Amino acid sequence: MSPEGVHFIVEASGCGEVIGDVVKMQDILVEAAKRANAQVWSVSFNRFPPNGVSGVVVISESHLSVHTWPEVRYMALDIYTCGAHSKPFKAVEYVLEKIGAKRSHITEISRGLDDDDEVYYHSFITWEKFLGKNEEDK
Repeated sequence: MSPEGVHFIVEASGCGEVIGDVVKMQDILVEAAKRANAQVWSVSFNRFPPNGVSGVVVISESHLSVHTWPEVRYMALDIYTCGAHSKPFKAVEYVLEKIGAKRSHITEISRGLDDDDEVYYHSFITWEKFLGKNEEDK
């Protein structure tokens, strides 16, 4: 039983200033899509007051989206891909590295599971990842 899609929901804390830059965030998410083996179809990013960024990258395999709150160094990331060739976790790792997050909470949802009865369900796992260089970053 293989999932129809894999969905990552990421809460990133202690992010760098880049999360307030709409152009850089767009570039990061488009590159993340490419690293996930996805085909980019459409891109839309906007800056919101006081300095947050929201954006979506529509891909053949589904989407990547982001919402940022630079004033509290927080970013919410959503990556959903379908297809056996997609590598969504590569996209997650790339984004977290580029935004300089110190800590993240990651949920991976396997979507579209079924037991050959065409009744679909999902399952998930969740974990925290510390990205800082030393203990006081936690």
